[in-house]
Amino acid sequence: MRDITLPDQRHPEKAHRPDQAQPKKPAWIRVKAPTSEGYKATRDILRDNRLVTVCEEAGCPNVGECWSQGHATMMIMGEICTRGCSFCNIATGRPDTLDAFEPGRVAHAVETLGLKHVVVTSVDRDDLTDGGAEHFAQTIRAIRHRAPETTIEVLTPDFLKCPDSALETVVEARPDVFNHNLETVPGLYPSVRPGARYFHSLRLLQRVKELDPAMFTKSGIMVGLGEDAPAVRQVMDDMRAADIDFLTIGQYLQPTPKHHRVDRFVPPEEFAGYEKAAYGKGFLMVSATPLTRSSYHAGADFARLRAARLERLGRG
Repeated sequence: MRDITLPDQRHPEKAHRPDQAQPKKPAWIRVKAPTSEGYKATRDILRDNRLVTVCEEAGCPNVGECWSQGHATMMIMGEICTRGCSFCNIATGRPDTLDAFEPGRVAHAVETLGLKHVVVTSVDRDDLTDGGAEHFAQTIRAIRHRAPETTIEVLTPDFLKCPDSALETVVEARPDVFNHNLETVPGLYPSVRPGARYFHSLRLLQRVKELDPAMFTKSGIMVGLGEDAPAVRQVMDDMRAADIDFLTIGQYLQPTPKHHRVDRFVPPEEFAGYEKAAYGKGFLMVSATPLTRSSYHAGADFARLRAARLERLGRG
């Protein structure tokens, strides 16, 4: 059943923070509440398999559209994160032990939903020696077994406190896309993503390409947190220096008054400018809109990403 606890109950680690005003959303950021039969069918399959989705946990505005089409982003390794990022709606605390049967349940749901493309993400698990890398690998292998035609995208933690072998474990399981989000510009890390390190995350994605040059890499940021346009363009340059293929940029939405405030709502034309600049810098695929999220339209974007690479190879 969906968690309906109050913000201070769900996020006791954030309860001491002062309330931040939540500005009224502009028309371009509003979405309708999900009601379709497709949405309900997807919800039932996920609950029957006792699976957690980032769609619900993070309060994604696109959940109605995605679930109505049978798309969902599976969140493995529990509902409690060991980090306390100020933008995130996932609770912080001491996670439960890993569920050895979870990879099989994820694979069963993917098969039942008939997914052509699946995104698998997780909470941060700094309590585990490998950060949950082997659990990611087991989930990838289970999906390959049950749904061999499904393409797989992983959205991983940064494995900050793990040996190099953790990243190698995930890459060796051969997901089709390796995604890790930088989330924001480096100057905002102390207030937005204090448990992470900007250049470590960049290096993580660069190492993926070194381990498997054919693997697609992907990263994303939110805007509206207090960054400026030159800082966003510098992040693009840093990503391209790390050979990242696919960039997502979306509007930050404040989950509760206890979370980081929305500095401003970035208008659609500014997103269009970021998209144009990013393609000019050499990204194979760019999604930059107010409602863009890491896994929004991920399957269609992956197909275009693969086509863009083939076109570039053909020109070469």
